[in-house]
Amino acid sequence: MNTHSEVLVVGGGIGGLAVAHNLARSGYGVRLLERADHFGEVGAGLQLAPNATRLLRDWGLLDAVVERGVLPDRLVLRDAVDGRLLTSLDLGDEFRRRYQAPYVVVHRSDLHDVLLTACREAGVELLTGHEVTDVRPHADRAEIMCADGSGFTADVALGLDGVDSGLRGTLVADEKIDSGFVAYRGTMAAADAPDTVDLRSVVAWLGPDCHLVQYPLRRGELVNQVAVFRVNGEPGALDAAFAACCPAVRAGLGALWRDRHWPMTDRLPTTGWSQGRLGILGDAAHPMLQYLAQGACQALEDAQVFTDQAVKHSADWPAALEATERIRAPRTARIQRTARVWGEIWHVDGTARLLRNELLRTRAASDRSHIDWLYGV
Repeated sequence: MNTHSEVLVVGGGIGGLAVAHNLARSGYGVRLLERADHFGEVGAGLQLAPNATRLLRDWGLLDAVVERGVLPDRLVLRDAVDGRLLTSLDLGDEFRRRYQAPYVVVHRSDLHDVLLTACREAGVELLTGHEVTDVRPHADRAEIMCADGSGFTADVALGLDGVDSGLRGTLVADEKIDSGFVAYRGTMAAADAPDTVDLRSVVAWLGPDCHLVQYPLRRGELVNQVAVFRVNGEPGALDAAFAACCPAVRAGLGALWRDRHWPMTDRLPTTGWSQGRLGILGDAAHPMLQYLAQGACQALEDAQVFTDQAVKHSADWPAALEATERIRAPRTARIQRTARVWGEIWHVDGTARLLRNELLRTRAASDRSHIDWLYGV
């Protein structure tokens, strides 16, 4: 059995690193276990709204993230069939004053690297190649067993092991839900992008049972793309899914990775995130569909709230876990449910599409009613 630690974090993704970093910088001894043989993030870009970038700024990490990413000018919604502009949100000075932080787009691996470096500097013990096979919560400790025969104990164990969380099964009896949509991702050099690509904005093209998101990455050197569509038969039917879309959308499909795809899954909101000295956070606790671009943002919020509660409750870990759930579960449940609704709105056809487009086109540019609750201070 390895040396006892105060906190044991299972999962070395963005959420796990954020929690480990915040606890370590608050003075707790933290060990983190990652299943893979090396740290890294698979995927391309992600969006960080002000509710996340405010936290990164408070942690002293925002400048490093912005230096690697892009501060886009606008969020834009377009109709994927006729290409028409539906609505946009200016992300400039007024937006930053209102929400006290910027909107940033960044490559997943770049954010991951910033957090990984911060963890090392904060003294987190980082271990790779440790696949957790069993967890045993006790009255005075949590015990973790790994596939290689190693074992660990801690005052508290935290599962941040994603939508397929193994630790979640100890606490919640449910299954993940397949939305019926898959995502294809990819990047291309900005210099090679078609003229129709907006290199200063985050653009979502909304189509019947499909959508395409495009935005710049890495100081504007790359364009990130995510194509999502409803699976009708083989997941490889990417081009057929977008056949009715305008040329600007179809032009982007050639830069997508065709050798891999990601099913779009979530779970129903739940309570019971902890049992004694075992708890789950991030996607392990509240996995959500991507339509509000809040998965990573909510994991960062979890990291801050749990650290605050650990300090407030003087490392009474069961009390800190229970308080974190009381604070966080209502908000994350609302985001989970709202993301599903937005997914339905994005993918409508026929009369519903016409009504959606009319409502979006007549939206006042100053209207913040749909985002104040999400981004607000």
